[in-house]
Amino acid sequence: MPTYDTEVSTGSGGWQDDQPLTLHIAHRADTVGADEAPATGTTVTWNGPDSGSGSVTFFDNGDRFQGTAQFPGEGPVHYRGTISG
Repeated sequence: MPTYDTEVSTGSGGWQDDQPLTLHIAHRADTVGADEAPATGTTVTWNGPDSGSGSVTFFDNGDRFQGTAQFPGEGPVHYRGTISG
């Protein structure tokens, strides 16, 4: 599964390291396969009581993403990541 090193920013304090993001989405077929990064332009949105909410779009053949997130008990942040090498 692709794993991304992530950062968050409130807009005023610069970027800060955050927890890694691991991604695998499957339904009738892999949307984001276990061993591949999402295609450029893929947007992933989530919402859940334990994970918070967010929406990110992938670029550079899935090597990086940008978007927004709001984690439980926190305010909204800018959210970005680069695939772990």
